[in-house]
Amino acid sequence: MKAREDAPDARAALEALCRSYRPPVLAYVRSRGYPPEAAEDLVQGFFERFLDHAWHATAERARGRFRAYLLTMLKRYLSSSEIEAHARKRGGDVRIESLEETHAAGNDEETPERTFERVWAITVLAHALARLREEATAAGKRELFEALREFLVERPDEADYARAAERLNLRRNTLAVAVHRLRARLRELIEDELAETTTAPNELDEELREMRSALGIEAA
Repeated sequence: MKAREDAPDARAALEALCRSYRPPVLAYVRSRGYPPEAAEDLVQGFFERFLDHAWHATAERARGRFRAYLLTMLKRYLSSSEIEAHARKRGGDVRIESLEETHAAGNDEETPERTFERVWAITVLAHALARLREEATAAGKRELFEALREFLVERPDEADYARAAERLNLRRNTLAVAVHRLRARLRELIEDELAETTTAPNELDEELREMRSALGIEAA
């Protein structure tokens, strides 16, 4: 994990990591009942303190994933009397109806932890898909990528393949090969994203399983 290394670019790596984790952190805070303005302030304050106090440096490598550690520190941050008082002054006792504006729409049955996990998984997937789109564009295959994007997360059925092949004027087998290659590359890019927050192969495997679970995707 680059952010834990004693390298000149460690601070920059950690800042980038925190930016990537902002959506799930914001979703968690909102799902705890804080209104938009207070939640934005709390998230900004949390990451500033996380960076300034180098909280990541206190995490033992053996303790594993950055994500779990980040959530633990976030809970501690929100539980402090100073933060709670500030949030109440900003209207933190008001229960929100929806998380649509944070791209983390939850429901009364979803816990804040579940919201955090789901938005984390969505964010990782979005980053990987964006990188895959960039690669396809550079290779002159942007149109093909956009046409097959819907097939990359969950396997399409035969009817979907047939319709897509007809629309793209491709043989069914040719289309299947293209989807297979894109799915394989997407998995590699997802692993790259997750590798930034893990320190061992078994952790990476566990993150992949938890990401699939959070997205409601069955293992291939």
